Amino acid sequence: MEIGAPRIGSCSKEHQKIYKEWFDVADSDNDGRVTGNNAINFLSMSNLSRQELKQVWAIADSKRQGYLGFKEFVIAMQLVSLVQDGNELSHDILKGDVDFENVKPPKMEGLDELIQKKKDPSNSSKPDSNGNSPRQASITTQWFSSKPSKRYLSNVTSIQDGLKKLYTRKLKPLEVTYCFNDFVSPLLTNSDFDAKPMVMLLGQYSTGKTTFIKHMLKCSYPGAHIGPEPTTDRFVVVMSGTDERSVPGNTIAVHADMPFTGLNSFGTAFLSKFECSQMPHPLLEHITFVDTPGVLSGEKQRTQRAYDFTGVTAWFAAKCDLILLLFDPHKLDISDEFKRVIYSLRGHDDKIRVVLNKADQVDTQQLMRIYGALMWSLGKVLNTPEVVRVYIGSFNEKPVNEGFTGPIGKALFEKEQEDLLTDLKDIPKKACDRRINEFVKRARAAKIHAYIVGHLKKEMPTFIGKAKTQQRLTDNLEEEFVKVQRDYHLPPGDFPDVENFKERILIEQKED
Repeated sequence: MEIGAPRIGSCSKEHQKIYKEWFDVADSDNDGRVTGNNAINFLSMSNLSRQELKQVWAIADSKRQGYLGFKEFVIAMQLVSLVQDGNELSHDILKGDVDFENVKPPKMEGLDELIQKKKDPSNSSKPDSNGNSPRQASITTQWFSSKPSKRYLSNVTSIQDGLKKLYTRKLKPLEVTYCFNDFVSPLLTNSDFDAKPMVMLLGQYSTGKTTFIKHMLKCSYPGAHIGPEPTTDRFVVVMSGTDERSVPGNTIAVHADMPFTGLNSFGTAFLSKFECSQMPHPLLEHITFVDTPGVLSGEKQRTQRAYDFTGVTAWFAAKCDLILLLFDPHKLDISDEFKRVIYSLRGHDDKIRVVLNKADQVDTQQLMRIYGALMWSLGKVLNTPEVVRVYIGSFNEKPVNEGFTGPIGKALFEKEQEDLLTDLKDIPKKACDRRINEFVKRARAAKIHAYIVGHLKKEMPTFIGKAKTQQRLTDNLEEEFVKVQRDYHLPPGDFPDVENFKERILIEQKED
């Protein structure tokens, strides 16, 4: 499976040289990106309609980054050329029989003059034969009724950059003032905004988590161990790299370019059970996988882990774009530890998908019963009226066992696998929307947190009786939450869990 690598965008070396020269003209601030205003001015030279150019942008910027890199710029130019030749533009054009390698560069009115002026700056101020200055950006005003802020456009070249600046200037000071990082989530870094979308796999041991990743990659990865016993005893992040290697957790957690610095708060006991597996792979250029230790069940639950397993899964859940809960037909029981893990995913329900793996090990009648039992078990734990999406299949390199499933079961598994792959393919396209969504959720949480802390501080006496008041407020925290809701007209659903908040207050008191 290759994500985001269609044939469109490939071109001959001759055309690539032409497009590079055009890209340098369009990229007026030389930051390697053609942003909205520059793109409008440049693409308008094609004389296409506004609607056609909107379609060109939508297809070229499929990841919704808000800008065109060189590869996306080439795609845009090829699409413009196809429209100029009378082709109808749609997303289906990517799957067609067009020979993109030989699509000629489009006709761009006035571009040769701009290239010449770029090569010879002394002519840049000379008027044309009609006495007009070089091509103005006035065409922009024909398309957009409201003028965007020049200050904003000069400072922000992508949605990611915009979120970074918003966080640094607006949200981070609020989080620092009210100790949001001590109660809810560590402060964000630039690497958190630049990180690739992540997919986390959770499940009991031997449900096929590591095998699932190998199945997606069509190969093994450094540090992958598979067996009937709990072989994966650590959190393994599988991501893109220049060569194949495993990096220890303590090293990754202090790497400024990696989005894992927040894991330092779980201590050395966890970091010794954490590693990063890097390898060059086309899929990993778009998605990062998080393999997790098998959730304990039965007698094994009595053996306490040396770190906060539930806390770590909650941390990853907040960062991930998709969470896959894997089940085995022979391991449908949801253990106490698995329940705690699923409870820790609350607030991220939209990310959760369930995979009933190894389903070709039972016949059709047993599979129907197993599916019903699984839905019943999940209904008690997830505690939501909506039915969670369950994918049924056998996600490994072996062919489906038709002796159990029959031809109907095989067709079902293939359709389910196709649906799951489609879900995974959509992740990079939705990554930008997801970042905005997570940013808004964080901003709401920080706002509520600031109101709560501000209210509790206001209730504290100035000199005498601090300890007693502190104890009273902690004991009656639920009532204090209600007061904050009433005073500031806030929705109850946005408030944190009372018990968790109380626990954090007690920890902070001990540390003080």
